[in-house]
Amino acid sequence: MIDVAIIGGGVSGLAAAHSLRHRRRRVVVLERQTRAGGNAISERIGGFLMEHGPSTVAAESEAARDLSASVGLDDMKCDLGEGVRKRYLVGQGRLHGISAHPMGFLTSKYLSPGARARILAEPFIRRSPDSSRESIADFCGRRFGDEFAARVIDPLVGGIYAGCASRLSVTASFPKLVQLERDWGSITYGMMRRRFAGGRMPGSRLFSWREGIGTLPRALAGILGPSVHTGVAVRRLERHGGKFRIDAGRAGKFTARAVIVATQPSVAACLLDGVDDAAADAAGGIAAPPLAVVFLGYRKQQVGHPLDGLGFLTPQDEGRTLTGAQFCSTMFPDRAPEGCVSVAGYFGGARAPQTARLPAEELIHMARGEFADLLGARGEPVVARVRHWPLGLPQYEVGHEDRVAILRNAGQRRRGLFITGNYFAGPGIASCLSHAIETAARVERHLQADEEEPERGARRKTGS
Repeated sequence: MIDVAIIGGGVSGLAAAHSLRHRRRRVVVLERQTRAGGNAISERIGGFLMEHGPSTVAAESEAARDLSASVGLDDMKCDLGEGVRKRYLVGQGRLHGISAHPMGFLTSKYLSPGARARILAEPFIRRSPDSSRESIADFCGRRFGDEFAARVIDPLVGGIYAGCASRLSVTASFPKLVQLERDWGSITYGMMRRRFAGGRMPGSRLFSWREGIGTLPRALAGILGPSVHTGVAVRRLERHGGKFRIDAGRAGKFTARAVIVATQPSVAACLLDGVDDAAADAAGGIAAPPLAVVFLGYRKQQVGHPLDGLGFLTPQDEGRTLTGAQFCSTMFPDRAPEGCVSVAGYFGGARAPQTARLPAEELIHMARGEFADLLGARGEPVVARVRHWPLGLPQYEVGHEDRVAILRNAGQRRRGLFITGNYFAGPGIASCLSHAIETAARVERHLQADEEEPERGARRKTGS
C-alpha cells in the first residue's frame, strides 16, 4: 500500500512526486521509458549541447524558481546570452530582424504600411462579448488585422505549439491576451497599463541550466531515488474498494490511495478507459502530431549570419518545410565549442506531420538547405543529429477548455484520480511544473480528507 502512484516520469510526474514526498507521502513513479524526464533530454555531443525537447524556462514562474532552488540547481542557472538582440521572421524568402522593443513591428518593414496602421487601430476595436469559441487566428485578426495574424501570430503559434493558429483555441492557448481584452477592452492599452505598473508580459525573460533542461529531471529523479521505476509499462489501472490497483508488470503490483496520470494524452486515454470513460474520451480527443528536431553544429566561419537572436519563425504562407529554428549557441553559454556555433531546426507538427516522419538523412539534407538559404551556412556541419518525436506537442484546438474541464474534474467522478501534463496550462516547462505542483496540492487535500473521515465517523458514533 502506498499513498500515491504516479504514472509517467516526465517533468510533470517527477515534480508532483517531489512535492508529495516533501509532504512525507509514500509515492512511486512508474515510467515506461528507460530514463525519467520525458522529452526533457539534454545531450552533450563533442562539446555541443543538444536540447532534444524544451530549451528554456520562463523566469517569472514562481514554481520553476522555487523548484530549482529546492533541488540545489540555482548555482547552475544561466540567463539568455547577451547576443540575443533581435527576433527574426521569414518574409519573402529572407530573414527580417525585428527589434525586441514593443514598437519593433511598427518600425520594421516586415509588415506592410497598411498592416502597421491596422495595429495602431487596435485600441479602437470593440471587445467581443465571447471569445470562447474563437481560434487564435480569428481573435488576433479581429484585434490587429489579418496580415498581423498571418505573418506574426501564425509563426509564433508554430513555434510554441507546433500548431496552426486557425485551429487552436485562443482562450486555451493565450488566455492572458483574452483577459486583457476583457479587462481593458484593448490588448495594447492593457499591456501599456501593465508595463507602467512595472509588470512584464509572459516570456519576457528566460533561463536554463548550464547542462540544459535535462538537468532538472535528473536532479528530481536523483532525489526520489528508488521511488522512480523506469522501463516499466503499466498494464492495467483499476479502482477497487475505494483504492487503485496498478499492474506494473515486472515492477510488481501496487495498491494506492490516489493516482496521478502524468502521461501523453493518448496514453492517458488508454489508462483511463474503464476507470473514467469521460476523461478517457477527453484525453483521446487531444492530438499530438509528430515532430522532428534537427541539430547542426558548424564552425563559426561557415555561417554568414550573426545569429543574434533566439532564432527565427516561419509563416505558413512562405511554403517552407521548416517551422522555425533556434540559435542554440547564442541563447545560452557553453552550448558549442570555442569557434563553433549551433542551430536547431523544427519540422512537422500540425502543419506537416508527414515531414516529421522522414528518415534522419533526409531531414538533415532539408535542414542544411534551409540554413544555407536563410543563414548562409556552407559546407559539411561538424555535428548533425536528429530526434524524432512520434508524439509531439498537444494541440489546444477550439473546444480544448471543455476537454480540460472534464480531465480536471476526474476526481469528482472517481475519487482519488488526478491528471496532469502539458495539455492543461501550456506545453512549456514552467506551465507543466505549476500545474503538477497544483495537482500535488489537490492530492494532499484528498489524502487528508481521507484520513479525517474515520475520525469524523467515530465522533458521530459517540455523539461527540
